[in-house]
Amino acid sequence: MIKAIIFDLDNTLMDFMKMKRAAVDAAADAMIDVGLNISKQELLDKIFSIYWKEGIEDQQIFDKVLIREFGYVDYKILAAGIIGYRRAKEANVYTYPHVHLTLTELVKRGIKMCIVSDAPKLPVWMRVVSLNIQHYFEFILTFDDTAERKPSAKPFLMALEKLGTKPEETLMIGDWAERDIVGAKKVGMKTVFARYGDEFNTIDSGADFEITDIIQLLDIVDKLKNE
Repeated sequence: MIKAIIFDLDNTLMDFMKMKRAAVDAAADAMIDVGLNISKQELLDKIFSIYWKEGIEDQQIFDKVLIREFGYVDYKILAAGIIGYRRAKEANVYTYPHVHLTLTELVKRGIKMCIVSDAPKLPVWMRVVSLNIQHYFEFILTFDDTAERKPSAKPFLMALEKLGTKPEETLMIGDWAERDIVGAKKVGMKTVFARYGDEFNTIDSGADFEITDIIQLLDIVDKLKNE
């Protein structure tokens, strides 16, 4: 019987990469518009190459690109990039379809819910509040709380302790098989792979269940409740 669900946030409850790409695209346009002499595609490639190497939450991304390419930071260009990024980011923070409906139905079923994210605390809370889903969750654990990233067992064990549930009573849903699924299975939890958020073209997720729409989570919960 499932009593609780642990959710990943980015690319599980919200389309994080859609937001990120839209924000970076707007930032590139803004920087080029005020005088950065580089093609847009080349600039986008350079930004994302640093993101993939140093982390998608890097807060000094534009500074690093400017220093690496030109040897210094032109603050007019930097300011334009930051403003363009922020405006587009705020305009592209959305839940996936059926997230609110699914979370509401899970509350009706008496399921406890929390979020475990590898991202820093403030960005996670900014996204959760922007999405207006904060009231669904018992608590939120971030990298700042656990000091270890999935697939380490620590974030999952901390979540289980706070939920007050056993691993076999708890479901983990996430989009990153190597972190979300492997980590949850390590501590004995059942797992759901959010294939709709998969950015890695994962062939074999290793999860107990796979879904293409978050609303399918309700069928899984109902099935497991009857087992």
